Amino acid sequence: MTSTSSRHYERLAATYDQLWTHSDTFVRWMTERVAESLALRPHHRILDVGCGTGLYARQLVRAVRPVKPVLCADPSAAMLDRVEPTAGIHPVLASAEQLGSVRTGTVRPRVRPRSIDAILLKEVIHHVAPADREQTITGLSRLLVNDGRLLIIMLPTQIRYPLFNEALRRFEELQPDPEEIAAYVRRAGLSAGIEYREFALTVPKERYLEMVRGRYMSILSTFDAAEIDAGIGEIDLAHPESMLSFPDRFAFVIGTRPPMR
Repeated sequence: MTSTSSRHYERLAATYDQLWTHSDTFVRWMTERVAESLALRPHHRILDVGCGTGLYARQLVRAVRPVKPVLCADPSAAMLDRVEPTAGIHPVLASAEQLGSVRTGTVRPRVRPRSIDAILLKEVIHHVAPADREQTITGLSRLLVNDGRLLIIMLPTQIRYPLFNEALRRFEELQPDPEEIAAYVRRAGLSAGIEYREFALTVPKERYLEMVRGRYMSILSTFDAAEIDAGIGEIDLAHPESMLSFPDRFAFVIGTRPPMR
């Protein structure tokens, strides 16, 4: 994770769940899609990479009831400090790069190769520096057991969010292509495919404008306060309606380690 991303999430820790939850319906929908894509079962050892405050790790514990605690990994101590204490979650202070042995830094996460059944990276891979992405994915793939699954959830390169134009342009410029990520997964020795899933969001405009002001997307952290204020004005002018409706579309890159022959 870049230093800019790290500072962004340290700052967001206290309000992260409020900014990202959208609605309980959305969280349940996403949790169900994750459980389906990873084919989760109670005996599986699950690793949630870039878990933030454990929002989805908590939901997976409730939905799957895994026998072993979900490993909830994040490089932000402020985020992990807000993980609710539960017997079903084990916090791990580590980044995707550290877990993939790209950059060990001062932390050496104790996750053994071939010990994990399911790995989740939800909206994490764009935080990994482009030069480190393939190596990170390769390293994470080595943690999987035979038939284990790696799920990388990411936004496509074009989104239909009601953001201001410069934010959309900058997002498209910086967002990695799911096809490129799937190619890295295949080169790591996993079979890989991409599925697109979409959820129809309806958010009160005032709430959405506060989310933008709070820089709920990491791309918004690249704008200063004056630019954010101007962007909010642009959104408000373009959308006179009180409720904003738009599709939240995700690419699910799913990799599976072949069984031992």
